[in-house]
Amino acid sequence: MSNRLSREKINYLSRQVLTVLEKDDQVDFLDDPNEVRLVIVRSIEEEMRLYEAIDKKAIDKIQSQKKPIEEGSREWEILYRKYYNDELAKLGKLSD
Repeated sequence: MSNRLSREKINYLSRQVLTVLEKDDQVDFLDDPNEVRLVIVRSIEEEMRLYEAIDKKAIDKIQSQKKPIEEGSREWEILYRKYYNDELAKLGKLSD
């Protein structure tokens, strides 16, 4: 269920974020714009690792059920969404 972003997509997104920040009159860079872009890249990568870990926890919980649940089934999808959202909620990443 992982939605891994390629390095190319992460770089593209970081350039897009940087462009928006550069156009904002309320933003002043205290460092070279490319250094800021690299921080954005690292932030995106860190966030992706977090969501991959949550994905793995949700799948592990499904696989630990006494009754085998077939991946892709409606029951699997419902449990995945529930466990994934439970893990997000623990981290304060899900707003009600």
